[in-house]
Amino acid sequence: MSDRPRLLPLLGATRHGSRDAMTCLYRCGNACDHPVPNTSDNAYFGDVVDAEVSRRGVVRAGAVGALVLGFGGAVAGALAAAPAAAAPATPAVPEAAGFGRPAGGVGSGALTFKAVPPNTLDSLVVPNGYDHAVVIRWGDPVVPGAPEFDLHGQTAAAQARQFGYNNDFVGVLPLDGRGRRALLVVNHEYTNEDLMFPGFTSQDALTVEQLRVAMAAHGMSVVELERVDGTGQWRPVDNGRRPYNRRVTALATRFELTGPAAGSDHLKTAADPKGRTVVGTLNNCAGGVTPWGTVLSGEENFNQYFVGGDAVAEDVKPKLARYGITTTARYPSGSRKWERADERFDLAKHPNEANRFGWIVEIDPFDPESRPRKHTALGRFKHEGANVIVAKSGHVVAYMGDDERFDYLYKFVSDKKFMKGNSWVARRHNLTLLESGTLYVAELKQSSAGEIDGSGRLPSDGAFDGRGRWIKLVSGNRSYVDGMTAADVLTFTRLAGDKVGATKMDRPEDVEPSLLTGKVYVALTNNTDRGRANKPAADEANPRNTNKHGQVLELVEDGGDNSAETFTWSLPIVCGDPTDPSTYFSGYDKTKVSPISCPDNVAFDATGNLWISTDGNALGSNDGLFATAVEGPERGHLKQFLTVPVGAEACGPFITGDNRSVFVAVQHPGELNGASVEKPASNWPDGDYAKPGVVVTWRLDGGPIGS
Repeated sequence: MSDRPRLLPLLGATRHGSRDAMTCLYRCGNACDHPVPNTSDNAYFGDVVDAEVSRRGVVRAGAVGALVLGFGGAVAGALAAAPAAAAPATPAVPEAAGFGRPAGGVGSGALTFKAVPPNTLDSLVVPNGYDHAVVIRWGDPVVPGAPEFDLHGQTAAAQARQFGYNNDFVGVLPLDGRGRRALLVVNHEYTNEDLMFPGFTSQDALTVEQLRVAMAAHGMSVVELERVDGTGQWRPVDNGRRPYNRRVTALATRFELTGPAAGSDHLKTAADPKGRTVVGTLNNCAGGVTPWGTVLSGEENFNQYFVGGDAVAEDVKPKLARYGITTTARYPSGSRKWERADERFDLAKHPNEANRFGWIVEIDPFDPESRPRKHTALGRFKHEGANVIVAKSGHVVAYMGDDERFDYLYKFVSDKKFMKGNSWVARRHNLTLLESGTLYVAELKQSSAGEIDGSGRLPSDGAFDGRGRWIKLVSGNRSYVDGMTAADVLTFTRLAGDKVGATKMDRPEDVEPSLLTGKVYVALTNNTDRGRANKPAADEANPRNTNKHGQVLELVEDGGDNSAETFTWSLPIVCGDPTDPSTYFSGYDKTKVSPISCPDNVAFDATGNLWISTDGNALGSNDGLFATAVEGPERGHLKQFLTVPVGAEACGPFITGDNRSVFVAVQHPGELNGASVEKPASNWPDGDYAKPGVVVTWRLDGGPIGS
């Protein structure tokens, strides 16, 4: 078999920032070289105009009746290391009221670390006064008894017990009341066979066993951690029973489907005629930790794993195409050829199998015997992730982004109310909250439409802002979309959004509410198609044409109630080089701001500061992690906290509730075109060949991160 030609960018093609062609191939199946899946003619954002809304008119969110996962504070109860067969342990989930808030106000204090300068070093760089360590890397043991990693003798059985590849989302859940033990939960988004298998030439040349290794390297890992000598450093527990340690894979793990679409004809296959059990999870990107101590994981670019779309029935093809599945050829660009190992990935034989991916997955790390679930009530699209908050009404609200050019922003509100307390009765109730509720899609309106010219120049009112509303798509088993049943809406949610005229956005990725203010922050990574021929021009939420650097959107629900159906929005950060007049940092002095490009994931520390990780830095330096206050005089003072190695992106991040540790997933280090195991573009972290891994950073003096 001849060497597989590298699929370099096509002439005139666009890329996610400066993301390398190899990353585009393996991570999303060269999505930017394919037509934009959203071909609907619903109104673009620039066509929707509302009355002027100034920043001073934004409704301030009230107190949040939510929980914060942390280490310290009013811990509800310590966990005992129960046997795996016993009833699930009760997670230590302290209430938000247990955390002291700084006298200067939530998140209003200065971040005191010295910003890390942009660089292209093949290492992880942190500020002076901080240190970092690799917590776990690809191939490290997860399940007790896992064999030592053997690069030249990889097997699916071994990989299914070892830490998977290309870690993305990171969640850390307290395992005791003293902050000494915790559970690390990590997504494994995708594999890169060029950098995994020595002597790799092509997907066709891989053995079936190597394909199964790749399938086992997808999914999730749960790993018990211990604090190192009372510092902010953590490491895996390497002895004893470790009953919570677990691997979830695309190869063999069975998932239960819940919600209105479960059991529908859309989800039935020959292997599962009831449409209620799915094998595996694919392309798990970001996620979130729930107040009841579970982890949510978003299935994103699942389309690239399927072949045979050209052979499905003609009436099915438009639905597949809307999700980026090739319907004009058997093999899409960058096909992984997994049908050689498992025929369910061949849509010519199993046309419904693709409908069983693209969901929000919930895993209970405190019950290792439990079956993970895919919640159909939250809709099916290319989920970046899901993050939840308890609204004033007591209902749980989940915010979600569909990571595609010109796709939508969503919200789910549960039918049931959150039950307080850490008893098993309360937790058993809360585990059902995402099974039924109302799914919405966002329509944004702008206040200064006539002044937006694509240059990024601020309108005369001094802000990019406006109002918006949540359009109801489905509630329980009732559809609000003409011509679509509830199961239709939830299985083909993108088509439902098209029908109701949702606002087309620039790759809405991570969407996260602050548990201290209730305000919601959306990472809009970039969209270089903005303003191109036959594509929508700039608008107030996406104020630059050929948008390479992205922006961050702040959404404030009316009345401070996250279950409200109307909101105000603004752009506190328009990314790029601060010397570029098209950038904006909440009016802060831009000479003191770090350059940032392609925001991807967002998170909060215990005082409410916003942390932003990047993917595809289009400014020519390595990706990294940044932080800024979102309230008070320091709002907009963005500072770079760390940079990741060559070819990598910064994923996660997760800041522990005691503010002493920052976890970051270093994904796809050395993923540059032409790299291989034998000729690595990065030798992070061990000096030989590149390995994705999770890193923890802490202050040397033991103080709180950032301030």
